[in-house]
This record gives sequence, structure tokens and C-alpha cells, in this order.
Amino acid sequence: MIDYAHALNEAQYTAVTIGDGPVLIIAGAGSGKTRTIVYRLAWLVEHGLEPDAMLLLTFTRKAAHEMLHRAGILLQQGLVGIQGGTFHSFAFSTLRRWKPAWLGERPFTLMDAADIVAAVKHCRDTLKLGKGDRSFPKTQSIVGLLSKSRNKELPLDELLRREAYHLLPHATALAQLQMAYADYRRDKGLLDYDDLLFELEALLRTNAAAMAAIRQRYKHVLVDEYQDTNLVQARIVRLLAGADEGQPGNVMVVGDEAQSIYAFRGANVRNILDFPSLFPGCAIIHLEENYRSTKAVLDVANCLLAHAAESFHKRLFTRQQGGAAVRLITAHSDMSQAQLVTQRIRELLDEYQPQEIAVLFRAGFHSYHVELALQQAGIPFRKYGGLRYSEAAHIKDVMAYVRLILNPLDLPAFARLAVQHSGIGPKTVERLYAAAQTGDAALKVFAKFPGFLDDMRFIDELRAKGCDPAATLDAVLERYRPRLEALYPEDWPRRQQGLDEIAHMASAYADLDFFVADLALETPEDDAPTAEEARITLSTVHSAKGLEWNAVLIIDLVEDRFPSRHALARPENFEEERRLMYVACTRARQRLELYVPSSLYNRAAQGNEHVCASPFVRELTSDIVEEWEEGPDGILFKRDDRSRASTREQGDCQLPEDEVDSEPLAPGGQGGTEERNEARAGLGYCRHRIFGRGKIVRQLPPDKVQVHFPGFGLKVILSEYLLLE
Repeated sequence: MIDYAHALNEAQYTAVTIGDGPVLIIAGAGSGKTRTIVYRLAWLVEHGLEPDAMLLLTFTRKAAHEMLHRAGILLQQGLVGIQGGTFHSFAFSTLRRWKPAWLGERPFTLMDAADIVAAVKHCRDTLKLGKGDRSFPKTQSIVGLLSKSRNKELPLDELLRREAYHLLPHATALAQLQMAYADYRRDKGLLDYDDLLFELEALLRTNAAAMAAIRQRYKHVLVDEYQDTNLVQARIVRLLAGADEGQPGNVMVVGDEAQSIYAFRGANVRNILDFPSLFPGCAIIHLEENYRSTKAVLDVANCLLAHAAESFHKRLFTRQQGGAAVRLITAHSDMSQAQLVTQRIRELLDEYQPQEIAVLFRAGFHSYHVELALQQAGIPFRKYGGLRYSEAAHIKDVMAYVRLILNPLDLPAFARLAVQHSGIGPKTVERLYAAAQTGDAALKVFAKFPGFLDDMRFIDELRAKGCDPAATLDAVLERYRPRLEALYPEDWPRRQQGLDEIAHMASAYADLDFFVADLALETPEDDAPTAEEARITLSTVHSAKGLEWNAVLIIDLVEDRFPSRHALARPENFEEERRLMYVACTRARQRLELYVPSSLYNRAAQGNEHVCASPFVRELTSDIVEEWEEGPDGILFKRDDRSRASTREQGDCQLPEDEVDSEPLAPGGQGGTEERNEARAGLGYCRHRIFGRGKIVRQLPPDKVQVHFPGFGLKVILSEYLLLE
């Protein structure tokens, strides 16, 4: 028999050895979640449950295989017979035995990714949708929208309204395509990836024989990463457990509401938050002992959790002693932040191997300055989540203009611009390139392609002006903007942000050729076997989940970046950003550093503008972080207690009085217009769903008020979105 009491801590032991009934395991970051599931599987077998009576549902096949393998080693026997795998694989195996009723006697085929794209394209071509309209989204993007609509269970027009507002003009056509694609699958006897879940749910609800047989076989159901389930997955779990019939069986779900960060693909944090009410009488066990991070890191994580709107109120702790203080570093700008991060990495490399250091950020383009700084310093890195700036198609498009300004003979750049024009293919590119070298004779050849001819004239004009890098990039971006929208209709707003970053990078250079060279120069590859390992990691927070490093540096901790600019649209979005921040911090084992630039480049303003520190940073108390600031000479100095207290008393971020920086939330105010005007005139108090309680400072006719929120500073907000006292 396995000595469970010796192998597990107290909370893990309780979870592993608990009896029958529904159980919710709240597993904090680094608390040994996988170990707990592995020992639970072994314990059930040792206490008489046949392996084939267990169902283990995970989100990756790798996770399921690892758990079953480790449990088998514990038991010193194989676990043949356990059904372990993803929700989708379980759905497929079930539907193979009990086919959906609408199929009749027909077989069904599961579509792969290429099949799905081909089917949607067929339906689109049949309906003649978007023909000749370059703003219509590409087929691959449409597939993503249709899948997201189903996984979030949102009408397509509502999804567009929330996440792709610029595509709303195509809402009717896309809804028509959605229906045609559904009819196509039914007619051809096909199921796509998303169908598997919905068809399984329908089977469990309508086929009593199938439901009885499945429940008869699976006496215990275990679900990993429950915070990542979407609505239909949670309903499937309830059906398997018999919860809808008031007699929930043996179902154990394991997860952490504070790590629910995949709402963009359909995950719903309410599934885990509402589990106790949906499974009355369920046991709730908290795994809070952390085996990954130092106390200093956990203090920051716990502070973030303490401010969550809704959680299970866990508090992570560790038995480890010592550890460096968490550093909060304020930089002059995002440019100087990149230099500070690079210098800090140089220092950390004296203590850690490169693969033990990570720089994390909210969105892929946020790392562009750091990438360039690392490249200039000769520090190799790997990036996860988002493309490196040198790999992104829209960046290459823009740099093709710039390269041709410097070198009219640059064939790759010439070809990249040429093929963006209708009627120009590889052979025509060669003919045009040859003609371009002959001067005036080229006009006859180029006359057939007036758009490309205009591009060449535009490039000649910029070359003649001899503009500095910043002005050159501004001119190129202005010309490229309509093409950006046409080439990438589904996500051009996101790509535009990346282009603005490149323009900002150019402003640091006096010579255009040096700027182009720095963007083109890659750190030479090392052919040694360890080359891929010996690199700094750059990663978005989403891509970093499940990973850990000895030293973690989180950058761009300012409003509109982390949290993202869309986070204030809904309270639930803001709370997901908080969970992202929690995930980012808990990736650190020994050192955690938080970087806050005081200003960011704003292309519209043609310069840097002041930004506010992230609300998550403002929540951190001075006893859990060590505050540093960049001096005029670019050298960091440590803030003393007096300056720190003074800054925090001022709310850290005083905005200009006429600045409107809060996106409207769903209206939550009460009382009529007269009552609102009274409160504004009397400088009363109000409440905001994100910023909490504040004092009204002044009225800004016709419909705005300026409010001071302690800890957040001044905000200008529509009065409709305030709850007045």
C-alpha cells in the first residue's frame, strides 16, 4: 500500500482520500495539482475501483497520459482500461457508439482543420459573399469567428460587437454563411471539432439508453483544469454526474478560478465559481501550499487575489525561507524600459542560465522594444505568443517601402510590394524589376499597373526628401493604412498597434540605414545542441501559463496595456486581466520584477504621452514591493519611504482634467437626471464598477463628471455609468 500521509501534505491527503460525492479542489498556483490527481487515481484503484470505471477529462492528451503513467508507476502496474483524455476525444468515442439521431443510418466523418476551411470556403463561394470586397474577412478568420461564436454561445452579431466591431457591416452576410455551413455539415454527414461537444450533450439529454450505460460504467469522474471549461463542457459534467436529476454522483473537479484566463476562446470562470451552488453539499478543499515561489512572490500574488471581485479567498503560502524582494521599477518611457530590462538581464545572467529568465507581457507587440534592445546587446532570445517584429507580415510590408528608399535594387522588397497589386505574379515581378532599371522606358511596362507605379513614385519622393527615420515611417504608415485594412480585414486594428511601435522605434535613430540594419540583424545561430535552450524567453502571459522560471520580469504595467484597453468595457473583462496578472506573477520561482513606464509613444500625438500605472500595481502596498525609479541619467535609484508614501497619497496618477480615459460600462446608475445633476452640483460621492467609491470633483457639461477615486486618481466618466449616493 502507498503511504499517502507521508507523500502528501495535509490538504492534498484530504483531497486524495475523500469519500464519495461531488468534490471541488481549489488548487492554487504551484500547489501540486497534478500530484494530487495522480495519487487520487491510485487511491481509488487501491480501494477497489476498477480502472475502467474511472473517467479522467483533461484539456490535452499529454496531460492525461502523464497522469495515468505516473499513477501506474505508483501502483507498480499499468492502468489499462481508464478512459483518460480530452473532452473532445471522449465525445468522439461516445458518438462512435451512439450516433446522433439526425444521422439516421448514415455514418459520420470528423472534419480536420483543412476540411473545415474548405467547407466554409465552399459555402462562401456558393453564396457569392464578399466577392470583390477586400474588407470581407478571409476564410480562415471566418472559421475562427464561427467557432468562437459557438464556444461562447453568443450570437454572431453580438460577438462582432464585442470583439471585432470593424466587421459589423458584414454581420448579416456572416450569419448567412454560418447557417449555410451548418446545413452543409448536416447534409454531408460531417462533424467539426465544436460539433463533438454539442452532439455529446444532445445525446446525453435525449438518448436514455446511452445515458444509463455511460453512468453505469463510470463510477468516478475527474476533471482537470475546470476553470478552463466552457458552458457546454460544464453542462456535460453535470449530465455525467447526474446533477440535473438532483443526485450528483462521484465527480471531482480540480482547478483555480484565479487562473481562468481563456475567455477569448470560450472558457467561463462562472463554471468553477458556481460549482458549489450547482452541486449542493459538495466538499471544497483548498490546496494553498506553494512549492514553486518564494514568500515575496506569493505576497504579491495574494495581494492581487485579495482585491478580486469574486474568488474562493485562498491564501498561498510556502515553507521556503529567504528570497529576494519583489522590485517595482518605474521607467521614464517604454524605450528606456527596454534598456533597463536588457541591463537587468545582463546582471541576472551572472546568476542564472539564460533559459531560467523570462520577460512577460500582455500582448505580442508589447515586446518589440525589448526585442530590439536584446538584439543590439547580442543576447539570444525565443519568443512565444505573437510573432517577432521581424517576422510579422505587416511589418515586412512596411519595411519593404523603407528598404526600397535606401536601395532601389532590393529585389525581395520590390517583389513584396509588387505582388500586393492585382494582376502581378512572380513572372510579372521579374519583368517589372528589369524595366525599373531602365529609367523612362519603364513607364510603358508600369502603365498597366498604376497602383504599383504610384508606389514607386511615392518611394522616389521620399528618397529625394531625405527624411529622418521617424518622418519616413510616419509617411509610409499613412500610405500603407488603407492597404493594411484591405489585406488584413479581420484584425487590422491589432496590427496597427504593432506598426505604431515600429514607428516609435524609428524615432530613436538619426539615420534610416542604421534603423533598417538593426531590425534586419539577427543574433547569429549557434549550432551547438544546447543553442535552443540557452536563450532568454519572451512570452505573452497566455503562452506562459503552466511554465515557470527562476527570474520573471513583467513589462508595460500601465493602463491600456495591462490591463488591456478593452478591459474596462465589462467588469468581467477587468477581472480576467487581474487573473492574467496573477498568472504572470506566479510564474516566478525566485525573482519577480515589475516594470512601469511613465510614458508611451502615441503616434497620433507624434510623441510620448504620460500614462497611469496599472491598477494592479497601485494595489500593491509598500511593505511587499521594493520601489525603484529611473533617474535623469538612466540609472535606477531606490525610493525612500517618504517619497513612496507621498506618491501613493497622491493616487500615483493625476490625469489632465479634460482627459476621458474610461470606456463606458453597462449602465449601472440609479435615479433620474435631476438627481444626478444635484449630486454633481453638490460634489457628492458615487460608485463605479471598477474604480469603487469616489468623490465628484466637478461637472463637465453636458453629460460628464470628473471624479477622484482613491488610489486611481482623477477620472472623467459619463455620469450615466456612475451609481450616485
